[in-house]
Amino acid sequence: MTTMLLAAQNAQGGGMGMLLMMVAIFAIMWFFMIRPQQKRQKEIRNFQNALQEGSKVVTGGGIYGTVKRIDLAANTVELEIARGVVITVDKTSLYADVASQTPKA
Repeated sequence: MTTMLLAAQNAQGGGMGMLLMMVAIFAIMWFFMIRPQQKRQKEIRNFQNALQEGSKVVTGGGIYGTVKRIDLAANTVELEIARGVVITVDKTSLYADVASQTPKA
């Protein structure tokens, strides 16, 4: 009878260790993967909300252009991708400011 009680207590202690290990793994994933991604998404959202006409941008598809007009009602932006060539893209597809990405000599 005593050996059965000891075995039951040992089994419960092992479960607690496993639970602590899972919590530790989740905490590590949070600090190294999830948190930086959320910060990056917040930066992108702030960039998209602060767009101004004349800004040089890159779309999610890799198209470089200059913002010509912003339509807040439709959430679209008109980009000039070449002289006289203007396309309309969704505002959320703009991800980067070209000026901030070009390396300085």
